[in-house]
Amino acid sequence: MSLIQYYGTGKRKTSIARVFLRSGKGDFTLFVNKRPRAFDDYFRVESHRLEIKQPLALTSTEDKFDVFLRVEGGGVHGQAEAVRLGITRALIEFNRELKPALKAAGLVTRDSRIKERKKYGLLGARKAPQYHKR
Repeated sequence: MSLIQYYGTGKRKTSIARVFLRSGKGDFTLFVNKRPRAFDDYFRVESHRLEIKQPLALTSTEDKFDVFLRVEGGGVHGQAEAVRLGITRALIEFNRELKPALKAAGLVTRDSRIKERKKYGLLGARKAPQYHKR
């Protein structure tokens, strides 16, 4: 018997999440920077856990899939948002008819805001040295 799984990639800031949905009963397997972690221990803030499970709850597929996550880079909040986008994309791969509901909830769009680079002659990305007249 072959393994049926659905894949989605999510990105946010510098975080990259690779998400695999496999038929199961709703378990989460998490690898952060190639190290196994317990889902509830790593995402300690309840809002992060709810944010990650939002696409599954919206489409009533919480108990249909086991979620296998590989996350790299960034902080916990960016990783949570990357995982949410990855789950959304994997659900769309599973069933295209779920896309309108997910899009209406604003889960399909990638948040492209990233840190702006520092420019030479400036103190930061935009902060300039203090102007002096004399």
